[in-house]
Formats: sequence, structure tokens, C-alpha cells
Amino acid sequence: MADVKNYGPKRLVVGAHYGVMDFIIQRVTAVIMAVYTLVLLIGILMMPAFTYEHWTALFNFYVGVLPVGQILATLAFVALAWHAWIGVRDIWMDYVKSVGVRLLLQVLTILWLVGSVVYFAQILWSI
Repeated sequence: MADVKNYGPKRLVVGAHYGVMDFIIQRVTAVIMAVYTLVLLIGILMMPAFTYEHWTALFNFYVGVLPVGQILATLAFVALAWHAWIGVRDIWMDYVKSVGVRLLLQVLTILWLVGSVVYFAQILWSI
């Protein structure tokens, strides 16, 4: 019988990728969301009154001709979707053993996240 090595560069790695890149992306997206949350919180605390006009001004301010409020909100929401994808994908890969069911759940998760980002962008960029 052949000697099977379970260590080194030829080992069999299965599961949730065990990658450094996913780890880094999770941390970067978490930092983006935390910073945006602080910026949003400061903006809310500095509002003179909590009205619709002031609320939309948080997301609709410009620096020069650049819509900075919308760009920052979009960046934060895309970071949230990417962060959620990595976490949910790892859950499906770790706990759902059937390949067909896991693939179905991953596809449904992707559709839901892409739909959420499109819906968010439609709402945000229409104000």
C-alpha cells in the first residue's frame, strides 16, 4: 500500500479554502464597515434635526462634482455583501455535506446578495 502524506505541499485540503486571502478580505471589509458606521454616526449626531432632508443629505453630499456620500455608502454596502458572502459560503462549505444542496445554497446566496446590492444602488443613486 502506498504511503499517503497528510502534510506538506501535496496534502489534500478540502472545505472552506483555508485561505489567507479570505481572512484578509474579511478583515478589510470589516474595517470599511466600521469606519463607515462611525462616519454615519457622527453625521447623525451632528444633524440639526432628524428630518428626511437631513437624512438624505448624509448620502447625497458632493465634494466638487464627485458624489462622495453615495460613493462611500456604495463602498460600505458592497463591503457588507462581500463580507457576508465569505462568511455564509464558509458555513455552507463546512456544514452542508451534499454537493448538490451546497451548490444550490451558494447560488441562492449569490443571487440574494447581488439582488440586494442592485436594489441598494437603485435606491441610493435615485435620490
